[in-house]
Amino acid sequence: MIKKILSALLAILFVIQLIRPEKNVSDSVSVNDISAKYEVPEDVHLILKKACTDCHSNNTVYPWYANIQPVAWYLDDHIQDGKKHFDMSEFLAYEPWRAHHKLEELEEEVEENKMPLEDYVRIHEEADLTSDEKSKLIAWSRGVRAEMAADSTLDLTRPEKKK
Repeated sequence: MIKKILSALLAILFVIQLIRPEKNVSDSVSVNDISAKYEVPEDVHLILKKACTDCHSNNTVYPWYANIQPVAWYLDDHIQDGKKHFDMSEFLAYEPWRAHHKLEELEEEVEENKMPLEDYVRIHEEADLTSDEKSKLIAWSRGVRAEMAADSTLDLTRPEKKK
């Protein structure tokens, strides 16, 4: 009986290896990428790359274990959730008020040590940002928000919620 159960479990594990989520990897930079309109200095780019882009862009760098199910499903869910909250690759597609607010949230999350996530840092030690890196990231975000606020073509007023 135990042999049949183990065989069935092995068969299930084998079959689920064939069901893979689409990888979050793009061959090119999106036309809506934040860098298409706003300057991202090299030092900030490196900070974003090591601590943010895996979950908040179209260019995840997958670890070896992302090829094993059900781990790949978990990672895919995590990436999709991260992009739902803030997606640097689709930043220019946000309405201006929302883009401005997303950067404000980025600042708050970094200041309050909520980002990068503790689970992510546990596996990706390089993503554990120093105080200096956090300050640079926040200063850059504030600079972009100031640039947005100074752009008279952008309406940063949040529309009233419909009843």
